[in-house]
Amino acid sequence: MLKAVGKIVALASERGISFPEAVLILDAAESGVPAPEIRSRMAERLADMRRSVREACAGGVCCRIEGAMGPKLRGYHGAMAGDFLMSAAATAMEVASYNAAMGRIVAAPTAGSCGILPGMLFAWEYFHGGDRDTERLLTEALITAGAIGEVTAFRATLAGAYGGCQAECGAAAAMGAAALAYLQGGSPAICAHAAAMTFKSVLGLVCDPVGGLVECPCIKRNGILVANGTICADMALAGIESVIPLDEVIDSMGQIGRMMAPALRETSQGGLAVTPTAAALMKKLGETGKLGG
Repeated sequence: MLKAVGKIVALASERGISFPEAVLILDAAESGVPAPEIRSRMAERLADMRRSVREACAGGVCCRIEGAMGPKLRGYHGAMAGDFLMSAAATAMEVASYNAAMGRIVAAPTAGSCGILPGMLFAWEYFHGGDRDTERLLTEALITAGAIGEVTAFRATLAGAYGGCQAECGAAAAMGAAALAYLQGGSPAICAHAAAMTFKSVLGLVCDPVGGLVECPCIKRNGILVANGTICADMALAGIESVIPLDEVIDSMGQIGRMMAPALRETSQGGLAVTPTAAALMKKLGETGKLGG
């Protein structure tokens, strides 16, 4: 398992190679799996992710609490956030809704945060891919993102039950930020800065799902955090750096997660999960098996 992003960046700098190329060298050495096979497996995951996006966006999936939100964003014109973010957010929420409805998704890095990375990757393909070999580039972006997730799993956690939503949606957004930075021609160091700033933007974010369902506020957070990751990628590409190295930021995220009260770590015993409206929604769901009109 990859243990430090700093090691990836150092190897890439030493050999004059890209972030994903350094990841493949280190991961192959750590796992014993040849680099071409790792790349092939990631290409398969990309295909799975593309299929889940296609299915999620085609179905107009409605969840028990949240309803269908992606189509509302797609039908909204004149957005101040711009077309890229609106498309990425819509896809993120549709995939997250598909997960809540028990559809087939790619945990990236978890089921609860599964919409963020595909939202960012496929929005980039649509708006910036042009006539380039996007399958190759997106596979390499997924390798980049996967390395951030792998290091996070080793140094901290990817589970809301242990680290709050900072560990799930936060990690997904950081992974996506690094991937976007790579896709836009950023150096390995820039990829790391993008991920570090994204993590810093969500430190302390609790996991407080209403009724224990991966719907509220999880689905909206999938949509919201594509914006965090995207702006952090742009900040890094513009030359803004994280004073605290990514590995230390991840360590801090793990420390914060351990300090977080259990009521705020996926137990539905605190935060939004115990508001009066949440209690009323769960009572209605228990009585009728459905919400809404």
